[in-house]
Amino acid sequence: MCKISQIDLLDNLKLLVGGRFDTTEQSSLTFSTGERTSQSDSAFSPRVGIVYQPSKEISLYASYSTSFLPVIGRSADNSLFEPERGRQFEVGIKGDFLNGKLSTTLAAYHLTKTNILTTDRDNPDFSVQIGEARSQGIEFDIAGEILSGWKIIASYAYTDAKVTKDNNLLLQDSRLPGVPYNTASLWTIYEIQKGSLQGLGFGLGLFYVDEKPGFADFDPPGFKLPSYIRTDAAIYYRRNNWRIGLNIKNLFDKTYYDTFQGSDIVYPGAPFTVVGSFSVQF
Repeated sequence: MCKISQIDLLDNLKLLVGGRFDTTEQSSLTFSTGERTSQSDSAFSPRVGIVYQPSKEISLYASYSTSFLPVIGRSADNSLFEPERGRQFEVGIKGDFLNGKLSTTLAAYHLTKTNILTTDRDNPDFSVQIGEARSQGIEFDIAGEILSGWKIIASYAYTDAKVTKDNNLLLQDSRLPGVPYNTASLWTIYEIQKGSLQGLGFGLGLFYVDEKPGFADFDPPGFKLPSYIRTDAAIYYRRNNWRIGLNIKNLFDKTYYDTFQGSDIVYPGAPFTVVGSFSVQF
């Protein structure tokens, strides 16, 4: 159950207050022994934010929120896991310009999570929960229509994610596995506005992911997934209430590595892929 209310303190000052209440139940049965375990959890997660608009185009905001997420998995001793809990602070500035044709957002955040699920190094077929991890960084987004029919969307994020409380799995203060420092994307679309080809559109996107660290304390020193740049593309045609298109992922069939379970199990990203679509609006 979730409830959010907005209060207008002044014409240019708004307060957002909300909360969510969650309750979960889970049970586990070991067939070999007949042992059954169960667990119930509940939590209230508040959320509060404030928005100040010094001008029509600019909005300054700050927010605080908490989260509660049930964790599903198996431990070596068959015990159930505690829910993952989080707490986040965020501040930012948003701008809307050119009569809404261009929008930008710059945000900084600090997020702390506890009871994070990860692979048990002593029993790789099972999972354990580390103590606490902290993620903080900045995010920047810009989107708009440069010229008639030509739109662009760009984003950049810097993420500093570390283990802040060690639970004998990761070295304290080491980087959180699988989280890159830098990610960025650029997507542009042009749609022909006039003539017999009106409605024909083309899209091209670039996606950059920085190198990702492996498990610092038990994999070979220096184990990392390398950085990569992936190129996507799209072509579509729309007329009246229907649209047909092709989306192409990894246009140049670049080999890159997305996730891993350890230094000996690494999963590559999707190869050159084409997906067709057809839609009708009523």
